[in-house]
Amino acid sequence: MLAVKGRAARTGYSRELFGQAWADVDRNGCGTRNDVLRRDLSGLALRPGTRGCVVESGVLHDPYTGSIISFTKTRATGVQIDHVVALSNAWQTGAQSWTPAKRLAFANDPLNLLAVDGPTNEAKGDGDAATWLPPVKGYRCAYVARQVAVKAHYGLWTTAAEKDAMRRLLTTCPSQALPKGGLPVPTGSVRAPAAPSRPTSTSPAAAGAGLADPGNAKNCGDFGSWGQANTWFQLYLPRFGDVARLDADGDGVPCESLPGAP
Repeated sequence: MLAVKGRAARTGYSRELFGQAWADVDRNGCGTRNDVLRRDLSGLALRPGTRGCVVESGVLHDPYTGSIISFTKTRATGVQIDHVVALSNAWQTGAQSWTPAKRLAFANDPLNLLAVDGPTNEAKGDGDAATWLPPVKGYRCAYVARQVAVKAHYGLWTTAAEKDAMRRLLTTCPSQALPKGGLPVPTGSVRAPAAPSRPTSTSPAAAGAGLADPGNAKNCGDFGSWGQANTWFQLYLPRFGDVARLDADGDGVPCESLPGAP
């Protein structure tokens, strides 16, 4: 089912090449992170005035560790959204030749996303089935089956070691079905990825009236209002990195403590 090739070089990889983090690709009015939290958590409390989008709190039965985690938006990093097939892994197994639209779909596809324990997700990094499996052995078959489904849906290949590890595990659970679903895969001309661009000007005018130079605006306290922070966030952070500085919970809404935040 899956082609076997050597791993391509990681050269040129950047999270930016997979588009805006947690974009609303299904156009339901909510960002992908909140879509996944609503799907995977129970006992949800949703923020009023967000059309039922923003998850304030809930309970995660973590599939990777088996633990029960209380999620609150004020301590959001305890629950993270894992790309089951890591973006870096995808980059090295076929995504370098994809269109930006296909990479955006891949990065936001619920088929490839799970709400999980934050520290465990960080420990996984960009590991594949040959180098990392969930600590809970009883979940490993479902986890690898999801990786196979994602790679098949998007036409990614595996390395020989990765495919051997997948086959070895799945032979222990022959009744394990591959999960169904996945976003429609965008079609179109394949093009080489462009290097992330930097703005030609870093003046306040380039960032919008009244905004600080991107070299100086470092924290939410540098902005006078949420509108300023959000404009700077949308213009500069996709290019200048460290999104977590202004959006610690990763929901795509920066500086939620500032007046005017949704």
